[in-house]
Amino acid sequence: MSNWPEMNRRQFLARTGAAALLPMISCTRTAKKPNILFVFADQWRAQDTGYGGNPLVRTPHLDDLAAKSFNFTQAVSGCPVCSPYRASLLTGQFPVSHGIFYNDKPLNADITSMGKLFAQAGYDTAYIGKWHLNGHLPGETYRESRDRPVPAGRRQGFEFWRVRECTHAYLNSFYYDEHDEKKVWQGYDAIAQTQAAAEYIQQHPQDNPFLMVLSWGPPHAPYHTAPHRYQELFSPSDIDLRKNVPLEWHDKARDNIAGYYSHIAALDECMGNLISTLDETGLAENTIVVFTSDHGDMLYSHGQIKKQQPWEESVRVPFLLRYPALHNSQGKTLDVPLNTPDILPTLLSLAGIDIPDSVQGDDLSGHIRGTATETKEFALLSCPVPFHQWNYHRGGREYRGLRNKSFTYVRDLNGPWLLFDNQNDPYQLNNLVDHSQYSQLVEELDAKLDARLAAIGDEFLAGPVYMDRWNYQWDGNDAPA
Repeated sequence: MSNWPEMNRRQFLARTGAAALLPMISCTRTAKKPNILFVFADQWRAQDTGYGGNPLVRTPHLDDLAAKSFNFTQAVSGCPVCSPYRASLLTGQFPVSHGIFYNDKPLNADITSMGKLFAQAGYDTAYIGKWHLNGHLPGETYRESRDRPVPAGRRQGFEFWRVRECTHAYLNSFYYDEHDEKKVWQGYDAIAQTQAAAEYIQQHPQDNPFLMVLSWGPPHAPYHTAPHRYQELFSPSDIDLRKNVPLEWHDKARDNIAGYYSHIAALDECMGNLISTLDETGLAENTIVVFTSDHGDMLYSHGQIKKQQPWEESVRVPFLLRYPALHNSQGKTLDVPLNTPDILPTLLSLAGIDIPDSVQGDDLSGHIRGTATETKEFALLSCPVPFHQWNYHRGGREYRGLRNKSFTYVRDLNGPWLLFDNQNDPYQLNNLVDHSQYSQLVEELDAKLDARLAAIGDEFLAGPVYMDRWNYQWDGNDAPA
C-alpha cells in the first residue's frame, strides 16, 4: 500500500518488540483470518444511542449496525477516563497492573499489547486518531506533550500511523504519520480520519488480514464544534434531560447536550461510511467490526460533569460487535458484563491467536460463539487516583466496585459507599448502602469485591501511594491537601 513505512515485516517486528512475543503465540497468516475494524469515540455514553432507547439522538447507522451485531448491553469502562481505558484496551490489564491510572502518563514501551500481538500473528496494523499513552517528559507539561510526535518505539506495534497524542480542537487539527511528518486533517477531524480509515481498507491487499483502530476525539467537549449542518439538528429547548439532573443545571445541561448530540450525529454518519466501505470492498463478511467508547459523560447527572465517577452515565459505554462470517449478521443482545480488559482477549480468541499470560481480562468469545458454559457475574470498577475535573478538591475519591445489570456496589477507602438497584432505580437516585434490609447483600458484594481484587493483585491503597510507586508527578492542583 502507498505511504506505508518502508520496512519489511521482520524489521517492523524487531523494532516494535513484537518479535519477542514469538514463543507465546501460535498463529499463521491465512486468507481466512478475520480483519478487525475497532472504532471508538471519546466520552460517548451508552444512554445516548437510538438503539439504546434515546429517541432524540440521530444514530440511524448505528441502529442498523446494532440490529446486525452482538449488543453488549452491560459493557462498562472499568476505569472511566481516557488514558487508563486505552492502556487497558491495548494490554488486557487493569490500571494498577499496567500503571496508567492517571492521564498523560507513559505506557511501558515493552509491555505485551494489542498491536504487537496481532502484528506477530501476521496482521497489518494501523492506528488513526487520538493516542494519549505517550506521557510527558521531565519538566514538560502534559499540554506540551500532547503536541509532539509519538516516537516509533512507543507505538505499541502499530505500523500504519496517523496519530496525535491528544487534542479536542476538532477543526483542522494536525497529526503525525509514521515518518513523524506533521500533517493536517482538513475540516472536522473525525470525518477526515474516517476517510483515511476507509482509504486504508480500500487499498489494503485482500490476502493480508488487518487490524485497524480508529480513535475519534468527539463527542468529548467542546460540545459546540461539530459541522454546522449537524448542530442545526438539535435545539436546547428540545432536549429531554435524565431524571437525575438537578434543576439548577437544567439550562446548562440542555445547551451542552444539544452540542453533544450534534457530534454524535456526525460520528454516526462516519460509522455508516465505514460499513459501506466494507460492503463495497467485499470485506464485510470476514471483518470483525467493533463500535464502542472509552467512557461516558455525566453531563450534569447528579450535578456532575465528565467522567471517572462510578455512576451509570460515566461507566456504561456502547459496545457492538459484528462478525458476519460467524453469525450471519443476526443481531443478538448479550447481558454478560464486559469490561475494558476483556476486549483484547476476546478479539484474540475470535482471531485464533493465543492469549498471553499477562492478560487479566476475561475471554468472552464463548458468549459470541454460543459456547459459553458459565457467565461472568460482575465487571470491576475502579478509580485508583482521582484527578483533573474530579480531583480530591472537587470531591473525587478512590474507589473500587462491582457492577452488573442488577446492582452497582462501590466501596471507597472508608468502607461501603454506594449500592444501587440498577433495574428498579435506573437513574441511581436511591443509595441503599446504609439500609438495614440490604446489609447482607452489602456483605456479600463486599466479599466478592475482595476476592476479585485479590485475584488481580489490587491492594486498593490510597492514591498517593500509587503515584509514589510509579514515580508520577501530580498535575496542577490534583494532589491531596
